[in-house]
Amino acid sequence: MVSTYNTIMTATRQIPVSEGVWEDISDLKRPGQTFDDLLAHMVEQEKKRRFIEDMDRIEAEGDFVDLPHVRNSVCASI
Repeated sequence: MVSTYNTIMTATRQIPVSEGVWEDISDLKRPGQTFDDLLAHMVEQEKKRRFIEDMDRIEAEGDFVDLPHVRNSVCASI
């Protein structure tokens, strides 16, 4: 897997995890993939999931106002 990040690691941090979590994370790691790459990918996936969840919530709860003049001008330009 090729990392989409072009970062230079300036510091190493340790994150304490239980043995079970360590095994789960290790099982997710692909050959040649670093834990840094795996965790970065997991963070991006979680950000996308939260964004979609927020958009779904806004759509479900939102009280939207029809803007016919905007809709009409958009449709006319198509």
